Amino acid sequence: MVWGVRYLQEAHGLNYGAAVMRSATVPVGWIIGCPLLGFISDRIGRRKPVIVFGGFVLLVCLAWILYGKVDVFPPYSLGLVAGIASGAAMLPYTVIKEANPPEFGGTATGVINFINFTFSALLGPVFAGLLMRASGGANQLELTDFRAAFTPMLYGVIIAIVLAIILRETGPAVRPPVKT
Repeated sequence: MVWGVRYLQEAHGLNYGAAVMRSATVPVGWIIGCPLLGFISDRIGRRKPVIVFGGFVLLVCLAWILYGKVDVFPPYSLGLVAGIASGAAMLPYTVIKEANPPEFGGTATGVINFINFTFSALLGPVFAGLLMRASGGANQLELTDFRAAFTPMLYGVIIAIVLAIILRETGPAVRPPVKT
């Protein structure tokens, strides 16, 4: 969200209003994706497939946004689909609660929240530095500058997918049945 508006303005020539509206489709996607993917995960009783699938769809969307041909998809669709797919990022909150004893549920949730917000706070300046290095300090950024700065984000999503694949499944489909 921080860099999306500037990316759309400078790399694709959109006016400010259009860039804001397109960037705003990502959080609208979260509104849809977080509960929807949670519901799907609960319904199938597994967390990993939903996390991996969401990560894969997010990777495809981000790669298309950076490297794909412009105007192939409707203007708001890629941001919306990326937001829906990234709603899978809420499932690790469930996984961490299921993987730990109930008395540590608050601590576990606090730790994952700390990690999430710490990375969010630290990566903004990292991307700014990558953009400045890619542009050579120019005020006007080009598409190639954004690609150079944001390609590591694609690698991060790939790493997240790999980590999700090796993650131990915690959903109800893998828990032993409770004896009554």
